[in-house]
Amino acid sequence: MPDPVPPFVLKNEETFAILDSRGEICPELQHEAGIFHRGTRHVSRLQLLLWGRSPVVLSSTERGAVGVLVSHLSNNNGDTGGPAAMTVHLERSTVLTPTACLQQFCFTSYQDRPIQMPLTLRLDADFRDIFEVRGYHRSERGRTHRGHDGTLELIYSGLDGEDRLTVLRLSDPIQDVSEDTIELLITLEPRQTRRLFLVLDFHPASVPLGPEEHYHTAMAATVDRFRDARRSAAAVVSDNQAFNSWLMRSFSDVHLLASQVEDGLYPYAGVPWFSCAFGRDGLITARQMLMVEPRLARGVLGYLARRQASVDDPAHDEEPGKILHESRLGEMAALGEVPFARYYGAVDSTPLFLMLAGDYLCRSDDRDFVASLLPELQAAMAWIHRAEATSADGFLRYLRVAEGGLSNQGWKDSDDSIHHADGRLAEGSIALCEVQAYAYGARRSLASILQRLGRCSEAQALLEEAAALRQRFHKAFWRPAIDSYALALDGEGQPCEVRASNAGHCLWTGIATAQAASAIARHLMAPTSFNGWGVRTLDERENRYNPMSYHNGSIWPHDNAVIGMGLARYGHRSEALQILTGLFETASAVPMFRLPELFCGFPRREEEGPTFYPVACSPQAWASASVFGLLEAVTGMSIEREQGSSRVQVRLRNPCLPKGLNLLDINGLRLGEEEINLQFHRSDHDVGVLVRGRTPGVDVLIMK
Repeated sequence: MPDPVPPFVLKNEETFAILDSRGEICPELQHEAGIFHRGTRHVSRLQLLLWGRSPVVLSSTERGAVGVLVSHLSNNNGDTGGPAAMTVHLERSTVLTPTACLQQFCFTSYQDRPIQMPLTLRLDADFRDIFEVRGYHRSERGRTHRGHDGTLELIYSGLDGEDRLTVLRLSDPIQDVSEDTIELLITLEPRQTRRLFLVLDFHPASVPLGPEEHYHTAMAATVDRFRDARRSAAAVVSDNQAFNSWLMRSFSDVHLLASQVEDGLYPYAGVPWFSCAFGRDGLITARQMLMVEPRLARGVLGYLARRQASVDDPAHDEEPGKILHESRLGEMAALGEVPFARYYGAVDSTPLFLMLAGDYLCRSDDRDFVASLLPELQAAMAWIHRAEATSADGFLRYLRVAEGGLSNQGWKDSDDSIHHADGRLAEGSIALCEVQAYAYGARRSLASILQRLGRCSEAQALLEEAAALRQRFHKAFWRPAIDSYALALDGEGQPCEVRASNAGHCLWTGIATAQAASAIARHLMAPTSFNGWGVRTLDERENRYNPMSYHNGSIWPHDNAVIGMGLARYGHRSEALQILTGLFETASAVPMFRLPELFCGFPRREEEGPTFYPVACSPQAWASASVFGLLEAVTGMSIEREQGSSRVQVRLRNPCLPKGLNLLDINGLRLGEEEINLQFHRSDHDVGVLVRGRTPGVDVLIMK
């Protein structure tokens, strides 16, 4: 019977674990469970038996604030020669390092006499690539070897010439080792706690520590990691405990997924299928987190700049100046069985890279760093110019070249996501509406950077390009029949007259006219699109609408956050507040307040929660970050820096708060060298703002 509790997730750098409520892996109950390292499943089974039986689960907690799973267990019934059921308590704690999984077992017996407890550990490692776990078939694999030299060692010799290994070590002597089982006997004194430490090493030669010391070192490191993350970011706290739980879970999940890179942290996209660097996901996550955690943007920008394409390589959809779509480790990527070792098949990551750079500079005033990226920023804009120049209508388009690459290369990248009103799939090179909006935002963003660096004539040329693009875009994409922008133009220049959430992204960058923005706001918030929990990816009136589809009727939190930020830009703050409220209520209805990658778009019903999408990643970085982007939207926050001035202005336009929140504190909001503390407080008809502290270089303008 499947575990009724959703799986628990831990991650540290290139290692992540998907565990059940016992802190275990049982492949018969959950096929994607396991401990994965560098794109390969290094543990496919991990089970503990007491007196030959699985323990009973009392409770399990994923302590997101410190990145640890704690499971409280007890012995099963006593018909196997052991003591009476529920007389031995086990507290099992699990923590990861970048190269290992470690567990502490704390056994306490409530018998009135000493007992001997036989303990069995079952371990297996199938060393399957993440794409195999996901369902890809391979015609040939490497070989697995096993060793029993006082422990249990599994080695996989891959077709790529790399050996991958898993070694189980224990702090207690082992009585017996077989092919996939370890047996030992533990003495439990009455009401005394007996500890046992387990280590699963994936690079054992690099860790000389014993199991107990290794565990305690790992625990201290992960606690410090999450504590440092909280110290570096603005603290956001409300007077609503459920909202605070959502905030804390979301912040912790972004940092759970973040990996250390050259210039800071990079939020990996999501577990299990996307635990690697994705350009689009990282850029949007960093932008949503910019209010509270600007160092994520620095890490993302630096990482992507270092991996910007410099050659033409059709096998990876690579062209000079393009920004990475994804970068994978693992045997299949190394062998080219999938093209994703370094894959550039995304039309939007390049303009999003430029947009984030401009926003980051405005927030952080990190001029030296952004100036160091200027060659990559200009190369990115040059790619946009070249791509537009090769298009008959001058719009930024995509067309897959790489065999096995993505046929659709916007954020809705499933095969059936871009289509006409009659359901026909769009063919040929595709110009997505939101991508033109990003291209517009990219020009304005690079212009703002050039202005800050004193290159005003180049900046002015980009602003003129942006203005011309805005006019051409509205003329080509506005469709009166649907009172919205077309989802896309196909290869023949024919518009896909489909009401989709993509149009909401056009508000985010400012390419939409005010009249168009109002019309889009109306249809996005209508019951055919907004189902009570969020905005659907596709309006239910459309031919391909299916609330259970990946991109044609489901609800994606990050999509809603981008739409909310766009609505707020055009003054539709109450609509942005409605989206925030819907996602808050969704978070309150799902386990651990953890918003998944997506969920189904069925209409909301009284006394029913949202309907889950079965293979959604959870946690997913841009879903977790959505609350922070939406808070920026509903508080009306924007940052302005005058050319040649060292002062920064925080503008708060018509702030509002969801029902149930009467106070919201944002403390330690960093703006480069400056800092500000704000409190938003609700009255019956208004939301007031109190500046509770600021450094001398900050001005605050409250606009109502």
